[in-house]
Amino acid sequence: MYEFIAFYVFAIATTILFLITVMSKNVLYAMSALAGGMVMISGFFFLLGADFLGVVQLIVYVGAVMALYAFAMMFFDATKDIKEKHQNPSLVFLLSGLMALLFVVMFSAPIIGDNVQALYPVVEGIGNAQAVGMVLFTKYLIPFEVAALMLLVAMIAGIILAGKKMDYSLTKCEAIDEEMDIEAIIKNEKGEA
Repeated sequence: MYEFIAFYVFAIATTILFLITVMSKNVLYAMSALAGGMVMISGFFFLLGADFLGVVQLIVYVGAVMALYAFAMMFFDATKDIKEKHQNPSLVFLLSGLMALLFVVMFSAPIIGDNVQALYPVVEGIGNAQAVGMVLFTKYLIPFEVAALMLLVAMIAGIILAGKKMDYSLTKCEAIDEEMDIEAIIKNEKGEA
């Protein structure tokens, strides 16, 4: 009985929070609603008895991904319109094709992995986290490593983009500071004369 009530509470709350995420024009409200929706999704995992996945949902998505989103949003002005310029359409097509191929390989690896015999010890009475770890690092090792590589590439790209944005802002601020110093010197000279 309590599971049904909890399910409907989580379902309604998740739907409302994700609707706020999609429809909100304020970036801060959208990110807060997205974090709340991810917390509610972890509630589904706990209801299903998948404690490990519930904790991973909380730690990875709510903690790390939302912190990354918040960090990235500091570098962008959310009030101005973004106009994308594709310098080389063939490069965009090539990268899109490579990404599609990577997704096909990543999602077909578990199907191919059905033929792989995992020789890990079968121990009675182990917990949910240990069972997930044994399967993850034997049968699903290749998709796990590909996902880790994709996260590494995304992190490096984010650092590069943030670095370029910071250099631009720093030089712009230094130029404004120099102009203000020159204006202050001119005012002081006029006041002394």
